[in-house]
Amino acid sequence: MSQNSLVEAVSTPCIKTCVVDPRSNLCVGCGRTTAEIAVWGALNEPERRAIMAGLEARLVAARSREARSGRQSRTTVQFPDN
Repeated sequence: MSQNSLVEAVSTPCIKTCVVDPRSNLCVGCGRTTAEIAVWGALNEPERRAIMAGLEARLVAARSREARSGRQSRTTVQFPDN
């Protein structure tokens, strides 16, 4: 068995659009908080899946609040696929 086959894939909602909105403290790409992003690799799969289950609703709510406030400008960082 090779060393690479021992590494388990980590589920992630990351879409490589990493920008944290300072008002909501959410990444506008994936919807995670900075605290969740920081500990993501240390979480077990059920913990990651539980967080991922609520991300879509978080992003929808944050976008709705943003639209109501008239705030829509932000800088986005795109990372190349490897």
